[in-house]
Amino acid sequence: MQRRLADVLHHRSAGLEKGDPVSLPLTSSTSFHLPEVQGAPYIYARNGQPTWSAVEAQLALLEDAEVVGFPSGMGAISAALFASLKTGDRVILPSDGYYVTRVLSEGFLAPLGVDVVQIPTLDYATADFTGAAVVYLETPSNPGLDVVDIADVCARAHAAGAIVIVDNTTMTPLMQRPLDLGADLVVAADTKAPAGHSDALFGHVAGRDAARMARVRDWRRLSGAVPGSMEAWLLHRGLETLDVRLERMCASAGVIAARLAEHDAVRALRYPGLPDDPAHALSKRQMQGFGFLIGVTLENATVAERFLERCPYLVRSTSFGGTHSAGERRARWGDAVPEGFLRLSIGVEPVEALWDAMAEALR
Repeated sequence: MQRRLADVLHHRSAGLEKGDPVSLPLTSSTSFHLPEVQGAPYIYARNGQPTWSAVEAQLALLEDAEVVGFPSGMGAISAALFASLKTGDRVILPSDGYYVTRVLSEGFLAPLGVDVVQIPTLDYATADFTGAAVVYLETPSNPGLDVVDIADVCARAHAAGAIVIVDNTTMTPLMQRPLDLGADLVVAADTKAPAGHSDALFGHVAGRDAARMARVRDWRRLSGAVPGSMEAWLLHRGLETLDVRLERMCASAGVIAARLAEHDAVRALRYPGLPDDPAHALSKRQMQGFGFLIGVTLENATVAERFLERCPYLVRSTSFGGTHSAGERRARWGDAVPEGFLRLSIGVEPVEALWDAMAEALR
């Protein structure tokens, strides 16, 4: 991985000619000079364009796989599901994972004749995948931070004749590598930590089966679910600092989680990096780091909202993975969590300043 991280910073420079810009130019053109079709690298921007190609090359280095970019994480998830399922198929989804994936499946896949089965994340360990065409999992789950043994699920799903799609948004390919553990496709919202500055929507699908990825690419071309060039350019820039941002964010999350776990105001806490967390042992085997998300439960909704309101270093927003720390009470979206449950996304603030502000807000 260290070599791949270095390659991400220098993959553009390998092809530079004298006088070329070192920084990636932003190409916004929708059409390209086309005196003849044969041999043209770009034809029309819905099919592909140079800024996408550059960021897809970066992501491909990190995933060690073919990558197709999309305008959002949900764009990537939609493509992976619609490219993999047909009428009469069964898909297994986490009932406690990202809620929009469930809404998409119930609202659009089910009416097309796909059997949508939902089970809790922890039940994947013993679930019977017989009859499933796709087993879709999210680990750590969002927002509960339960962890699934990816290799075990992949082995059992493949034995049952299913393919496995893993949502790796919370970890990124730097901290968890589902394709290496047997997954067929990885989906991720690069809007989060990879872009890292809360200013660009982007997502990707990664895979190592050429035919399967060709279907994903065809879905993008035919559906028109294509990313914007500006968003691709922002992600390209963000990926260059992902490693150093994650190092700071995860280190701070470990400190904050340990202190919150000892605080009298905290009723329950989830962070895979804590030795007494139920996911700790599996996380150590499966992940290269424990992430920057913390699940903390306070007494009730009123106490939780007051804490967010009083803490100046927690942005009250519904996303995560940015340079700023953020917090949200997830029950307001209907997630199956206690009313006082907060998802905290730890950013790059100096950790002692962040903790002092949080401790004061908890008083």
